[in-house]
Amino acid sequence: MTPAVPSAMDRPHLIGIGGAGMSGIAKILAMRGARVAGSDARESAGAEALRAQGVTVHIGHAEEHLAEDATCVIVSSAIREDNPELVAAEKRGVPVVHRADALAALMEGARPLAVAGTHGKTTTTSMLAVALTTLGVEPSYAIGGDLDVPGSNALHGAGEIFVAEADESDRSFHKYAPEVAVVLNVELDHHANYGSIEEIHESFETFVDRIRPGGTLVISADHEGARELTRRLAARGGGPRTVTYGEAEDADVRIFKINPRGLTSEVTVVIGGRPLTFTVSVPGRHYAGNAVAALAAGVALGLPVHNLASALGSYTGVQRRLQLKGAAAGVQVIDSYAHHPTEIAADLEAIRSGAGDGRVLVVFQPHLFSRTRELAAEMGRALALADASVVLDIYPAREDPIPGVTSALVVEAAAAQGADVRPEHAREAVPELIAGMAAPGDSVLTMGAGDVTELGSAILARLESLAVAEKRSADAV
Repeated sequence: MTPAVPSAMDRPHLIGIGGAGMSGIAKILAMRGARVAGSDARESAGAEALRAQGVTVHIGHAEEHLAEDATCVIVSSAIREDNPELVAAEKRGVPVVHRADALAALMEGARPLAVAGTHGKTTTTSMLAVALTTLGVEPSYAIGGDLDVPGSNALHGAGEIFVAEADESDRSFHKYAPEVAVVLNVELDHHANYGSIEEIHESFETFVDRIRPGGTLVISADHEGARELTRRLAARGGGPRTVTYGEAEDADVRIFKINPRGLTSEVTVVIGGRPLTFTVSVPGRHYAGNAVAALAAGVALGLPVHNLASALGSYTGVQRRLQLKGAAAGVQVIDSYAHHPTEIAADLEAIRSGAGDGRVLVVFQPHLFSRTRELAAEMGRALALADASVVLDIYPAREDPIPGVTSALVVEAAAAQGADVRPEHAREAVPELIAGMAAPGDSVLTMGAGDVTELGSAILARLESLAVAEKRSADAV
């Protein structure tokens, strides 16, 4: 694989450079020798990690941040048309490149492996990145989350394999031409861009059609949306070689058994007619399925199955995907990126499987007004799996408010399921509230795709301070 940077991207400016997808592109470009600059709305650990790579990061968006000699401006679908740097680029005639086009250009000359699906993309891509690195194949990768420290979401490797998370939210995954494509599941989401499940299926069909001649599709045999996609592809005829995985009896790579062991899982699969058992440092069936998808994808690339299974044991998690933030007063605090009902249910079931007699408490922040409008009832039903939940206001991200759509819709739906749920509009009140609810042995999940993650450390601090105060009180008696 050539490390050369396309001439159009040798002095790029990335708007929203601190985001998970954009920061990965910035890091790879910098590692290949480009002079990278960009801007983000606020300071972050990711922005500081980019500066350590020699990237210029401006905070705030302003026309003067765009250098006179910038060769292109890279944007994601989240960037609004009135962004002053985007307006300046169009005024000066600086080419504007979508994030997906930039990533596709970086994958040219490589053997791309693209991981798609409504849920589980970041985890599965991370598993592959870690396993392939452990095997010494020196992959490049671009992930929608950090593996262990800020800035670990991307790497330019010396090997020929490039592992990438393929985002369906804005159809940008149509830009890639993978040798191996993974489809984990297919569900209706991203309601601002898709009007029906039929549109979702058509979009995934287009993605599969982009697989290179002689390539492989790895797809779930358990998820009904994925099975429907498989049926559609079979009815059309032709297409790539297809390998199915899952617990279904007709799966090519069949999950025979999953043994939960706290925050880890022992997984037994039947592959090539033979049983194989390996351990992954993630809990629950959902994450075990991601590991098997990674195993099947790696084998499709020609990697030895036993070596790959062993290497998957090197994966220790990714930030915000059931990430243990710490423990205090006998209570563990875990961070979850889950924001779709299927993800919420999967993470709660995973934590429940290792919680023993402890309770599972959730601080949930709905993400996007459009998603809450369409899925509030399902979110409420999923939250009913927790012993108690606190629901924050909606995190708007890129959206403007929608009249009548508030987090109260989720609270009402959860309450209708008999759940112990309460609204909380003041984020600063949450640490005290949760610390008063939690008892030794309980697990607390901060859950959502917004800034709810920032509450984890504050909850831990409050739990610790209460424990110290109780000890002092007991000692004084």
